[in-house]
Amino acid sequence: MAAHVRQGLELVRDEYRPGAKLRAEPGRPLIIRYGKHLRGVFDRLIGASSLVSNAPVLDMRDFAWTETLRRHWREIRDEAVAVALQKRAAPSLATISPDHRAIAEVGKWQSYFLHGYGHPIAENLARCPRTADLVAQIPGLNSAFFSILAPGAHIPAHRGVSKGLITCHLGLIVPRDGDVRMRVKDRVVRWAEGETLVFDDTYDHEVWNEASGTRVVLLIQFERPLRQPGKWFSDLFLGFVKRSPFVQEARANIDRWNAAMKAMDG
Repeated sequence: MAAHVRQGLELVRDEYRPGAKLRAEPGRPLIIRYGKHLRGVFDRLIGASSLVSNAPVLDMRDFAWTETLRRHWREIRDEAVAVALQKRAAPSLATISPDHRAIAEVGKWQSYFLHGYGHPIAENLARCPRTADLVAQIPGLNSAFFSILAPGAHIPAHRGVSKGLITCHLGLIVPRDGDVRMRVKDRVVRWAEGETLVFDDTYDHEVWNEASGTRVVLLIQFERPLRQPGKWFSDLFLGFVKRSPFVQEARANIDRWNAAMKAMDG
């Protein structure tokens, strides 16, 4: 058995064993570990160069491409249901990403990656051709994935790594029998199917799904429009992050997971 298939099957085993818990790993990239202490400095430099608002929640009208997502949201939803919501298709974010294990409980927050920190996941993109075409049109695309939050899930307060990135959620499936919400700094927002929500994830934020159904969004991270010198600082930082062992391991884990799924289905 090929090593990557064996490693993928180990990921699947860990994902589905009762009471599975994965521990956050301490070896964070130096640029993140030490940059965290200088985050305020970096964020101020980047924020001062921003060509859009620095507010926690931004106006979607400042990003014309979001209208395209809203116009085609049903096609995107249909691909998410047909592909990402099938059994074992979308692993827990804690299984894939070592950097999320402190906040992402196994089985509660699943992800089906199309792009991750500039790396396209060709196999997953091929399964979602319409979504792939639509996200390819997004300027400065960094990451794109279906974010799947189980009933009763709570993602504790956390912050993103760089103000050089902005996050967009496109609501695909939003249950209505309970409170499904996110707090971004001191604002509480809620998703709606077919609508986009744009926010700065470097502000403290947390998420709840207090409904009986699963919440699904298309999560997009894209580069903040910047002038110099903020763009230089942002590009430098993101370049380190993209090459970091944490991002590379997450990318390898996605490939291992997909290889295991092929082996199991074959």
